[in-house]
Amino acid sequence: MSLENAPDDVKLAVDLIMLLETHNIAPDTALSALEMVRQDFLRKQREAEKAE
Repeated sequence: MSLENAPDDVKLAVDLIMLLETHNIAPDTALSALEMVRQDFLRKQREAEKAE
């Protein structure tokens, strides 16, 4: 499968991996930051569901 035809979440994951690797971010730091991002987006998702 070409990345061009990949789902948006796969494209975003590849972009994030490239960004983190390009900047030599330590795995522990990346995982901690990604968990913060995850929690933020889960909160936004819950708020959006309540607004419906």
